[in-house]
Amino acid sequence: MIVIIDYGMGNLGSIANMLKKVGAKALISSDKQVIGDAEKLVLPGVGAFDNAMKNLQKLDLIEILNKKALEEKIPILGICLGIQLFTKRSDEGTLPGLGWIDAETIALAKHIDTHKLKIPHMGWNTVKVEKENPLIGTRDGDLRFYFVHSYFVKCAFPRDVLSTTNYGIDFTSGIQKDNIFGVQFHPEKSHKFGMKLLSNFASF
Repeated sequence: MIVIIDYGMGNLGSIANMLKKVGAKALISSDKQVIGDAEKLVLPGVGAFDNAMKNLQKLDLIEILNKKALEEKIPILGICLGIQLFTKRSDEGTLPGLGWIDAETIALAKHIDTHKLKIPHMGWNTVKVEKENPLIGTRDGDLRFYFVHSYFVKCAFPRDVLSTTNYGIDFTSGIQKDNIFGVQFHPEKSHKFGMKLLSNFASF
């Protein structure tokens, strides 16, 4: 069973519907026991970094998430804000992140010409796969996903970078460290490309 974590910040219904469409068993929950029984987890997110960390703390979910990701090492997928929560810190706030990846979350506006490119980066963009992986794969051709974000993840180690995308700069659009996966884009809004990604995740 895939559990989509409900901590009050995410497009949960769309993710659940897409997973069901690809034949995966998925449910939305904030219950620690349900999360504890999960075979895989999805941590979505739309909104501000500090608010997200506060919500996880308020729901007392950080301990069970650490256990599932770091001890049991079940597959976990972070989407948009979710991938940013895997890092140590964010330019957007002052609270520490989960720290599962040696990385930080950086403001896109610091690195691009905002007179030429709008913030947030919004719309379809191509994704370049940087290493062989079970989530996106190494398929040649035009991989396109839908983005809405103003921050991106900067990894300390290139080995954790799964994919990159260009928007003024080449930035990390996907990460993988062992069982921990994250994507900056929204697979649930990315039609056939997103459906394939979620199908891959469901079939690990």
